[in-house]
Amino acid sequence: MIGFYERDEMKPSVEAAANMAKILEVSLDWLVGNADFKEVDNLPSDDKTASFCVIGEFPRDVKTKQAYAS
Repeated sequence: MIGFYERDEMKPSVEAAANMAKILEVSLDWLVGNADFKEVDNLPSDDKTASFCVIGEFPRDVKTKQAYAS
């Protein structure tokens, strides 16, 4: 699913976005780019894109760790 979101082929539901924000411990506003984070805003475009890719992969990694811990 994350790949679809990254390629802008699909948009997450509000519930999925809210769950991602909760897992990442950020606000939904921040997740959708409405929060003011000057540090991220001032990054070069490639670095900004890379940071969002890492953030996008985080929920998958958390679920993988939880699955292996069970």
